[in-house]
Amino acid sequence: MKTVVTGGAGFIGSHLLKRLLDQGREVVIANDFSRGDRRNLTDLGIQIDCPVIDLRDFAQASKIIQGAETVFHLAARIGGIDYLHGSSLSELEALQTNLVIDANVFKACRENRVRKLVYTSSTAVYPVDLQQSPNVIISEDALSYFNPDGGYGWAKLMGEIQLGWIWDIDIGIARIFNVYGENSVLSGSAHVIADLMRKAILYPKEEFIVWGDGKQSRDFLYVSDCVDALLKLEEGASNPPVIVNIGSGETVSIGTIAEKVVRLSGKDISIVYDATKPVGPLSRTADITKAKALLNWQPKVSLDDGLRRTYSWVQRRLSEEDIP
Repeated sequence: MKTVVTGGAGFIGSHLLKRLLDQGREVVIANDFSRGDRRNLTDLGIQIDCPVIDLRDFAQASKIIQGAETVFHLAARIGGIDYLHGSSLSELEALQTNLVIDANVFKACRENRVRKLVYTSSTAVYPVDLQQSPNVIISEDALSYFNPDGGYGWAKLMGEIQLGWIWDIDIGIARIFNVYGENSVLSGSAHVIADLMRKAILYPKEEFIVWGDGKQSRDFLYVSDCVDALLKLEEGASNPPVIVNIGSGETVSIGTIAEKVVRLSGKDISIVYDATKPVGPLSRTADITKAKALLNWQPKVSLDDGLRRTYSWVQRRLSEEDIP
């Protein structure tokens, strides 16, 4: 059974790829490789043919997907707050790039008669105005009207809408909250946990600055638990699509994460909060009741355990190469 993973050398994709290969499956990845992506595969001990694929080109997307029974579509322009929402141009690039990639992959799946498609959507599809109060718990029903988070959120929302109109493929849609773990991006587009760990390891050469006042909260899921959910979604894919939140179901403040990272570092670090920096929504935590019931899935890795594993990896990666 040929399985295609778009973005298969990226953060989540590399872990999914390894799990599929461990199952003995024939896997092909579609990836526009960066230096970090190739290192992700090496770190996980993966040896696989890695053609460079530009999914913005339909001919390339169709060729790589030809003959596939299942496609896990993870490829997207993604990153931290400043990278995706730092300017109107960033918003536009996220919207346009992801719309093109999704349209090509969906069309290629239909034309090549793919049987199952698993799509990584995002918490960004949910109305931003609902996420401006403390301790907000978001269920799938919260998407009763449209006000997504910027260009990235609009692109993911449009991806879901398109999939709802496809009748000849069984589909699973994962609305993923904040995922962290080994192979996280460590450059300027890093998410909060990897970014804070990077700062702690480089401290005092680099200040330990936390964007915002630390009171904003998120739902953090370790990457292996995310992979488990994606594989369960493949099993449960249906038409119309099955749509579930994928998160830990636990609310954690950014300030708490910062304090835990400082303790892991063992350093005497002064945490500096910068309220002038953009922080995005105040609060969002996944209601994972539906995922537990439909997929027979639930997270296994505790936050403290996941943070320890991730910190060790970030420390090792930074010691081996110069991350700007």
